[in-house]
Amino acid sequence: MADPDNSKEPTLLPARMLNEFVYCPRLFYYEFVEKVFVHSADTLEGAAQHKRVDAGKSNLPSVKKRKKKEAEPKINEVSEVNETIHAHSVALYSDTLRVNAKLDLVEGSTDLATGKILYQPVEYKRGRPREGDEGNELWPADKIQLGVQILLLRENGYECDAGIVFYRETRQRVRFDMDAATEAWITEQIAAARSCAQGPIPAPLDDSPKCPRCSLVGFCLPDETRLLSEFTKPDKLPESTQMDLCMDFPEIDDRINEGPFGNIPEIKLPAIKPGQDVRRLIAPGEDTRTLYLHTPGMFVGKKDEVIQAKEKKDRNGKSKVTAEFLIKDLHHLAVFGPVQVSTGVIQALCETDIPITYFSMGGWFYGMTRGHSLKNVFTRIEQFRHAADPELAINHARLFVHGKIRNQRTLLMRNHLDAPKQTLRHMKWAAQAALTAHSIPNLLGIEGAAARAYFSEFNGMIKHRGESPRKAEQNDGQQAQFPFDFNGRNRRPPRDPVNALLSLAYSLLAKDANLAAYSAGFDPYVGFYHQPRFGRPALALDLMEEFRPIVAESVVLTLINNGMLQENDFYRAGEAVTLTQRGRKTFFMAYEKRVNSAITHPVFGYQVSYRRAMELQFRLLARVLTGEIEQYMPFTIR
Repeated sequence: MADPDNSKEPTLLPARMLNEFVYCPRLFYYEFVEKVFVHSADTLEGAAQHKRVDAGKSNLPSVKKRKKKEAEPKINEVSEVNETIHAHSVALYSDTLRVNAKLDLVEGSTDLATGKILYQPVEYKRGRPREGDEGNELWPADKIQLGVQILLLRENGYECDAGIVFYRETRQRVRFDMDAATEAWITEQIAAARSCAQGPIPAPLDDSPKCPRCSLVGFCLPDETRLLSEFTKPDKLPESTQMDLCMDFPEIDDRINEGPFGNIPEIKLPAIKPGQDVRRLIAPGEDTRTLYLHTPGMFVGKKDEVIQAKEKKDRNGKSKVTAEFLIKDLHHLAVFGPVQVSTGVIQALCETDIPITYFSMGGWFYGMTRGHSLKNVFTRIEQFRHAADPELAINHARLFVHGKIRNQRTLLMRNHLDAPKQTLRHMKWAAQAALTAHSIPNLLGIEGAAARAYFSEFNGMIKHRGESPRKAEQNDGQQAQFPFDFNGRNRRPPRDPVNALLSLAYSLLAKDANLAAYSAGFDPYVGFYHQPRFGRPALALDLMEEFRPIVAESVVLTLINNGMLQENDFYRAGEAVTLTQRGRKTFFMAYEKRVNSAITHPVFGYQVSYRRAMELQFRLLARVLTGEIEQYMPFTIR
């Protein structure tokens, strides 16, 4: 990597990054090369402990002044005064090694035999020292960080042969003495770190105890990446571990080759036993929640660390606070229609990387505001390369559509009173056909055929019909009643309650897919299946295909079949049918319950929420694009 200020000089390596490299080369690559950083409880504690030190000014005496003082005539040959120095937050760099560091503390004391001041860096670490054969000693990652600090002091003219690490957990000071062998090891590690920074990204650690407490474990996915990197290579799999990804349906399988359904060859993808060698190193879901604001005229302000939602001003010019929310408890803020958000709220949410998403009053998702927490570009470089290559793009697109059709078919089998076998055979054929599609237009045709078959039977999954429609009398203000009958998909605008619910559910799902794409470092507007179009988040729509049936359509069926929405929760505006304010509130609650509900991951075997599962799919797609995993695995349910 070249220094932007001087292409002939290698970039300065911070000593803290060398600590990360020795601890885990993959962690070093994420933080130093891709600039990815996520706080954990450990890093927050460490930041708080270093805050006081970093705020101080360095008072380390200048080498030039020190040498001038030592050169002055002395009455006695040997000083009898033991001068001590405590310098905090000392920033140094080395032209020779091309490394830099900010030293927590530098202690100096006079050597009474020579009259010179000997310096030693003191580094503060949480945790405890390593138990060695000769007592307590430094961990290798701490050793290189402290060793670099010793070499920096030397190169800058200070006498230094040793250093100290203070471990807070045990309240111990462990001394480290620099020798020639350690100095050579440090030089080797610096060279190795520079080589690592050139790429490719190092493989994840294998079943390491370091992973559970790593702040980037949710981004790195060590066990998941290792598992899929092996099992998505069919040539490495024994025959017994492979299976046809088509769903089993014994009563029709014997007739699958009849008529038009017999022209598609069987496609086999690797099967992975759920939970095989995978630890759940990530939380099943977010501890935060989404805040939906959909009351016209509402104003959103900020007071300290609290978001306040206020109603319209009354005649006296005063507004009433209707709700308050701690910023740290928010996953993101969703704004519908004419809701005013103050600049202070926007700045505060951007600083904490909490997105704000914007919708029309009817639920059309049209934009978002977010901070700049993820600055890595390497995933996006590969994303653009794959999107520009038709052969690479179709490989990913096939699997998105395959996963969607499988999940649609599963939803029919679970919820339909009597799903026609012909429709199920057709969808099974379409799922297989998607894996052999030779172009995007061909794949669009296959998906369209499957969608027609699926939505032709969607009405059979609706158990609660509502009342028959009756005409409202002229000029009496009475609302017409809307039954929950579904006679096919219509949109822009939706003209019946079921389509209104589907459109809103897809809009919210697209919003969550956008957020998940950004969190994984993608540009959501460059996709592989959905083609570029102004304002369309193509990649977000690509991956949300798998989740349409199991999240969006499942929410709609739950709301109707459980009687959570009634006919009077809808009203007509022109040709469009939309939800009332009370209906929207009920819808948002049902949607959030669904995306936050836990499901056993079909590949990894641990519990995750649907929202977390979507984020995982984006991260795994990133591994495919960068070559760590050979093949994307769609998220499918049984």
